[in-house]
Amino acid sequence: MRRHVGWVAGTAAAVLVAAGAITYAVAEEPGGSGPATPGAESADAGFARDMAVHHQQAVEMSYIVRDRTKDEEVRRLAYDIAQTQANQRGMLLGWLDLWNLPKVSADPPMTWMGMGGMASGKDGALMPGMATNTELKKLGSLSGKQAEILYLQLMTAHHKGGIHMAEGCVAKCTVGVEKRLAQGMVDAQQSEIELMAGMLKERGAQARS
Repeated sequence: MRRHVGWVAGTAAAVLVAAGAITYAVAEEPGGSGPATPGAESADAGFARDMAVHHQQAVEMSYIVRDRTKDEEVRRLAYDIAQTQANQRGMLLGWLDLWNLPKVSADPPMTWMGMGGMASGKDGALMPGMATNTELKKLGSLSGKQAEILYLQLMTAHHKGGIHMAEGCVAKCTVGVEKRLAQGMVDAQQSEIELMAGMLKERGAQARS
């Protein structure tokens, strides 16, 4: 356990250092054959705006379950997800500042992926994988094993939606470091989905279809 906690602390520190380095890199990255600064309607800007919102909900869910269970495995996972996604969210919003672009858009979420009409925002679920307000309220009302199972189910769906969005950026974004961050999200979240599948199985449950 101590080794894991130490690894988490080291990872968090590395993410913070990387955040500064990557933010600087975005500011200084040569334009190459494309524009140096993405436009407000670009995939780069759309991904940064939408994933910042998507990440914020993951952070919220993680803090909810942290206070609803004493299980150290789930609490460590929730801490890892909250810290990683809060840092990445800061990077995404920082890039929008560097590009002098708005953090909100009049267009529906996912428009940059050609899915603007599919994200209805019903009950607060603005993008693929996002939990509804009703589900968040339920998570906050449960405790122990029930809270752990619902969190793992909601976060698995959340990660699947996040992976879909990140893969969209890998395909459509033009800023190199943003594409690399998106690929890193795909790899890390896929690994966490596999971890959560095992944790659900240990609790006699499985991910929602």
